[in-house]
Amino acid sequence: MNIAVIGSGFGGLSAAIRLAARGYNVTVIEKRDKPGGRAYVWQQDGFTFDAGPTIITAPQFIRELFQLSGKKTEDYVKLVPLDPFYCVRFCDGSVFRYTGDTESILRQIREFNPEDEEGYRRFYKAAETVFKKGLPLMEQPFTRFGDMLKVAPDMVQLQSYKSVAGFVNQYIKDERLRQVFSFHPLLIGGNPFQSTSIYAMIHKLEQEFGIWFAIGGTGALVKGLVQLFQDIGGKLLLGAEVAEIGMDEKTGRATGVALKTGEFVPADAVVSNADVAHTYLNLVPARFRRKYTDRKVRGMRYSMSLFVVYFGTDCRYESMAHHEIIMGPRYRELMRDIFQRKRLAEDFSLYLHRPTATDPSLAPPGCDCWYALSPVPNLDSQTDWKAMAKPYRDAIIQFLEQRYLPDLSKHIVTERYIDPLHFRDTLNSYKGSAFSVEPILTQSAWFRPHNQSEDVPNLYFVGAGTHPGAGLPGVMSSGKIVAEMIGRVSV
Repeated sequence: MNIAVIGSGFGGLSAAIRLAARGYNVTVIEKRDKPGGRAYVWQQDGFTFDAGPTIITAPQFIRELFQLSGKKTEDYVKLVPLDPFYCVRFCDGSVFRYTGDTESILRQIREFNPEDEEGYRRFYKAAETVFKKGLPLMEQPFTRFGDMLKVAPDMVQLQSYKSVAGFVNQYIKDERLRQVFSFHPLLIGGNPFQSTSIYAMIHKLEQEFGIWFAIGGTGALVKGLVQLFQDIGGKLLLGAEVAEIGMDEKTGRATGVALKTGEFVPADAVVSNADVAHTYLNLVPARFRRKYTDRKVRGMRYSMSLFVVYFGTDCRYESMAHHEIIMGPRYRELMRDIFQRKRLAEDFSLYLHRPTATDPSLAPPGCDCWYALSPVPNLDSQTDWKAMAKPYRDAIIQFLEQRYLPDLSKHIVTERYIDPLHFRDTLNSYKGSAFSVEPILTQSAWFRPHNQSEDVPNLYFVGAGTHPGAGLPGVMSSGKIVAEMIGRVSV
């Protein structure tokens, strides 16, 4: 059985490795000159920048790929645990060191607001319940409405109708602590005030499995997975942009993948790790799409985008951790600006990544490697990024210099940045969305674009836009789901 996988992100690689391990002939087709999708890597002036995902949790999803291939993870990549997971910093100067040590978390809660200690204990128990019932749902497909009905009672019990922030706020009173325990949806493209409370399980997920880092950066993990894929017989095509998915006019089934070079890759099944909206709107002709019409695809809600500044400094800022979450002066109102008003605000909250805190080899001796990530509206905002990118970059650097990284502008020796136009034009993300379909209740599980296309029976989806959603555990789970679905069909 020949299988073509469009895109080499973590979802695509997860599916490709699992399918190759089953003995199928698998070809991964990647538009760019390097594998990884959003997990692209830039080398610049002696610095190594991971372009995309940098937070690794639930490493068992990674180790499982090596185990089922009969290989050892440590022969391909070295994963190390991080402590703290994040430092969460607030405008008043307070810092919460988010860790896997429960006693440390309780001690800090008492320092922030003693009255919230008992509330946190109750929140943790509730998040644990969500985790126990929600995690198995990540590994099962929702292809029939009956699948949704089976879990509906659990969804009601878990208060899935509430937002993550609403779920947290019923237990926690201190505004800073509310942010500490509710910001996680932003890491998967969601608004904490609108994303379903099922995502509150991320707190328990992190407590259970930790936060990890691949020595050499996320790109080293991509490299290890690609090597594994090729070692078990997989084929990788780079610099191969897909023009269209070939279709049989009589059966409505995919016949393979047509490249812009004119080459055709025949396949018995096609797995798309490309953006779901891009796949339907640009790769599958409209006459084959009765369910996912142009109107339906364009009518879905899409996640925010990102503005990311990558920079290297000729000094080290030892006071900063590997992962820093820097909260701005507004929380709820900033989320409204990004997700609802679709306007670029003057203030921002940032995720600051300093991988050289763990692996100094990513920068020249005595230097630090960074990126500063700001959630911004997708291209529905009509922001003129060609005009706004440089001023927005300057505002971020100035803010960091004034608050956290003294004399930063003097110490930057190399840099680059990306904005929503990069997500649209380079990554083929509809509306420049960084995480595809927004993770709200009415776009989750059965309501999310299915792992098996409802229009083309042998077209499958992995990645952020399908079930279960964005984030490394989510996209790698989608690869597992699809591999098992194809395996059942071909038996």
